[in-house]
Order: sequence, then structure tokens, then C-alpha cells
Amino acid sequence: MTTRVARVRDLLALVRGHRRAVTGAVLLTLTGAAFSLAQPLLAREAVAQAGSGATPWRVAAALAALFVAQALVGAFGRYLLERTGEGIVLGLRRTLVGHLLRLPMHVHDERRTGDLVSRTGADTTVLRDVVAQSFVDLATGLVTTAGIVVLMIWLDPVLFALVFGTVAVAGLVVVGAVRGIRASSERAQAGVGAMLADLDRALGAIRTVRASRAERREAERIGAQAEAAYRSGVRTAKLASVADPAVELAANGTLLLVLLVGGVRVAQDPATLGDLVAFLLYASYLAVPLASTFHAITTIQRGMGALQRVWDVLALPLEDDRPGATPPPPAPGSPVLEFRHVRFRYRDRLVLDDVSFTVPPNSLVALVGKSGAGKSTAFALTERFYDPESGSIHLEGHDVARLGRSQCRSRLALVEQNAPILHGTLRDNITYAAPDATPADIDRVVHTTNLTDLLDRLPAGLDTEVGDRGCRLSGGERQRVVLARALLTRPALLLLDEPTSHLDAVNEAAVTEAIGRIKTECALLVIAHRLSTVRDADLVVVLAEGRVVAHGTPAELLHTSPTYRDLTGTPLTGMRH
Repeated sequence: MTTRVARVRDLLALVRGHRRAVTGAVLLTLTGAAFSLAQPLLAREAVAQAGSGATPWRVAAALAALFVAQALVGAFGRYLLERTGEGIVLGLRRTLVGHLLRLPMHVHDERRTGDLVSRTGADTTVLRDVVAQSFVDLATGLVTTAGIVVLMIWLDPVLFALVFGTVAVAGLVVVGAVRGIRASSERAQAGVGAMLADLDRALGAIRTVRASRAERREAERIGAQAEAAYRSGVRTAKLASVADPAVELAANGTLLLVLLVGGVRVAQDPATLGDLVAFLLYASYLAVPLASTFHAITTIQRGMGALQRVWDVLALPLEDDRPGATPPPPAPGSPVLEFRHVRFRYRDRLVLDDVSFTVPPNSLVALVGKSGAGKSTAFALTERFYDPESGSIHLEGHDVARLGRSQCRSRLALVEQNAPILHGTLRDNITYAAPDATPADIDRVVHTTNLTDLLDRLPAGLDTEVGDRGCRLSGGERQRVVLARALLTRPALLLLDEPTSHLDAVNEAAVTEAIGRIKTECALLVIAHRLSTVRDADLVVVLAEGRVVAHGTPAELLHTSPTYRDLTGTPLTGMRH
């Protein structure tokens, strides 16, 4: 997938909806520039009056008033720009965050989280600098430069010709440098994204990193990405550093030329001193708008690189969640979930082939099979993270393809194998999917999932902070908190992925007891390896290489399915007849 190349007009399009504020800021900045352009003329008049023996009090007062007015107007204009820039970037960040959270699951599988976060943070900050400063600096710099040039030509065309020649040479140097800034800046921003992605990878598994004594290797890996960003940043800085001294040398060179040539003229005709003072002031003033103009151009180049990276994300397709027709209530006795000859391929690999099974109401159905058999894919299709290549999936008697994804997910709840806990309190985690739950509903799920003893031990109860990723809770406690979160939505079907795989015997017994209670509220579809979980199932579906090779009760499968016996470690000779 490719996106069109970002251009300057695309950066300008970011200010849509903020034109009034930007226009006001530009007018204020230009007013301040006009005040500055009037100052050398007043200085010229003051010199002329002093030369005639008069004391230029009024001119001096006017100059002071202009300085104060310029400072006030410039400050208010800059505030307007900064506020507008922050507002524009806020809107852009909201758009990016909303887009990232609605990307199809396969995009999250293929992209690195740290790089996506970098585009939301670092790249939008560059765009803020462009919008809040560079465009106005460019506009006011050009207008101010034009005004200064006109006044300098009016005062002394010969001296202006010397100034123009010096500035033209510097301009050629700057133009050559600016051409490479965008590419090197974009590479630097990409390097920062890769560095943050590797850092997110290491911090997300920090306990594994420590236990594996891999701190140095991870630091070297992240450091290599940082060095790549450094090299690109140095390249950008090198190009930018060529432009700034060129402008500075041009400014100093023009002042030196004006002093030399103008000084000779004043020695020959003292009456021209006022013109020389005014011209010198304009020459010194010229350095500021020229420098701001060239700096704005380089920043805009960086901004186009940042906008390109933001566009690359916004061009990613969103998950289709068009609402479907409101389904009628489920027919009495219809399965909660039914797979009908489902076939699914992930890229070039066939994962499920002609898979069919049903989950009756208030039943516990277990999916078993070796790793790679397709169990997790069946969950992903049920949650509509993906859609089947062929066949159909029915939820409470309705084809999910005719329903919106949100409609389907409102009737489902998923408990992942790693039991993800979010930073915040126990209450935040339990009510995450149902933030408006009543205290009675919370008490119900706390009792159902055997969390009562945990809450009694905690001084703050439900308002206890759980730490980052739930680090202050045990594995069994995290599992039961996630179960409570899922149950609070009153789902028709609860999907449990290896609910007891990482638990000790005590916590396994607590979770198993909770599952028995949950069965009275909804149907359960469980990915299970442990025999204790499978033993309580009403139906076991055995998957092998993406196909259903057996199904039945646990007792039946021990007699009829060699694959199931291998999975449970039960030899045929050890069974009772």
C-alpha cells in the first residue's frame, strides 16, 4: 500500500478550521513587523534633528512607544499561534489514536507498537512546530524582507546592490542544503520509531529480560536503533548548520560592506549620516527575517517528513464495523455459537479447513489440539478479529456476517491466556467493559469469581492500585479479575483461552470452581490442555492441522480418539472398561 507524497499545501491544510486564529496571529505579527520597519526611519530623523542642533525628544518618545507596541503585539500574536498549534496537534493526535484503536487485527499483528506510538507523539510534535511557528515565520519573514528591501532601495540603491549580492550567495548555499533535509529528517524520525518499538518490546517483557540476563543485549539492540536515528539526525543537523552560518555570514558581511562604503560617503558628506544609520539598521534587521525564513523552510521540510509518516498510518484501512440489522431474539434451544464448514487462510497458510461444531446454551465446550491446530484462530474468528474465507459462523442463530462487529462483541466476552490487566485500580479493571455497572453487579461477579477473599485482604478493596500490567497481583488473582471483567457484561458466550495453564493447584481449583459457577450464567468455549479443565466439559472438539478430527464427551473420546488420548496422556491400556 502506498500513500501520496506530502506537500507544502498538505501542511497548510492542517490549519483548516483555525483560519481565523491564524489570520489574526499573522496580522498581529505583521503589525509588529511594521512597527520595526518604522524604527530606522525615526532614528534617521533623530540623527537629522541632532545634526541641526535640536534635541529629538518627540522622536525618542515615538521610538520607545514603537518598541513597547512591537513587543506587546508580537507576544500576543505568538501566544495565538502557539495555542492554535496545540489545538491542531490535539485534533491530529485524537484522529491518530482513534485510527490506531480501530485498525484491523492483522495490521497490529504486522506493525510494531512502539513505531505507531512514535508517530502519535514525536511526529505530531514536529507538525506542531511547523504549524505554530514556521508558516507564520515564513510569511512574516518574506513580507518583512520585502518591506526592508523596498526601503533600502529607496535609501541607497548602490548599497543595496552590495547587500543583495552577498545575500544571493548565501541563498544558493541554503537552497542546496535544504534539498537533503527532508529525506534525512524522515530517516531520523523512522529511526526514533524503531528505537521506541524495540524499547517497548524490552520493557513489555522486562522480567524475562532480567531473568535471561539480556539487559546488555537489549541495550545494544536499542542503542543500534538510537545510533541510526543519531546518524540521520546528524545528517539533518549538518545540512541545517550549513544554512545558518551562511545566513549569519551574509548578515555580517553586509554590515561590514555597508559600514565601509557608507563610512567613506559620510566622510565626504556628513549630511548623509542619517541615511547611513537608517540603512545600517535595516541591514541589521534584515538578518532576522532572513534567518527566520530559512529556518522555517528547513522546519517545513521536517514537517513534510513527519506528515508523511502520519499519513502512512491514516492510510491504513479501518476495521469494517458497519451496523447490521437488529437481530430478533435467539430462538429457544438454538446454539449460542455454531461453526458451519468454516475455512480460513492467514496469508498463504491454511489454518482452518471445513471446521464445524456447536456450543449449546449453558454448556462448557472445550477446544483441544496441539499448538498450531487452529484453536486460537477459532477464537479470533468468533470475536470477528478476522472473517472466514468460506463457510459461516452463527451467533445465537444469526449469521455474524450480517451483524456489525460491535453487535457480535456485545454478546461475547474474551479472557486471554495472559490475562491482561490494565494500569489502574481493581474497580477500573473489573468495570472496564461495563463502566456503568452498579455495585450489585460488581458484587455478583466478585462472588462468582472467588475474589471476595482478595478484596477482604486489601486495605483499599476495589480501589487498590494493581500496578503496571497487574504486577501487584498473583497469576491466579489476575485470571479471576479478568473473569470478573468478562462476566460483568453478561455475555451469551464466554471465550476462555487456557484459563488454568499458568496456575498452581490452589489457584487452579479456585478458577475451576469459578468456571463451574459461570456455566449457570452463560455458555463457555474453552481452549484447554489440562485434563482437569477438559474433564468437566460437556463436549470436547479435537482439532488437528486445522480440521475437526473428533468430538464428543471426554469419556467417549478416551475410547474413540487416539489424538485425544495422546493430548491427555492417557494410554489405552490404562483405561477402565
